[in-house]
Amino acid sequence: MEQADINKVRASVHQQCGNRVMIQLDRGRNKVDIQEGVIQEAYPSVFTVLVEDERELNPPQLLSFSYTDIITKDIRMKLC
Repeated sequence: MEQADINKVRASVHQQCGNRVMIQLDRGRNKVDIQEGVIQEAYPSVFTVLVEDERELNPPQLLSFSYTDIITKDIRMKLC
């Protein structure tokens, strides 16, 4: 993993702040979580995504991910 790769991912996420994304989380042992949310902030080491429950049973969650999560494919993001 090179610093240039992290910089590319960081720039891409920073451009998408405020946009709605679908996140596929790899939880291990063939467990995959799919959630939809809005990219809130992009910080130097992490970025945050606000996820709201469609059924509105749970309060909104603010999830944080590191840019290396995208590079290592622990999470996959797709614009909605």
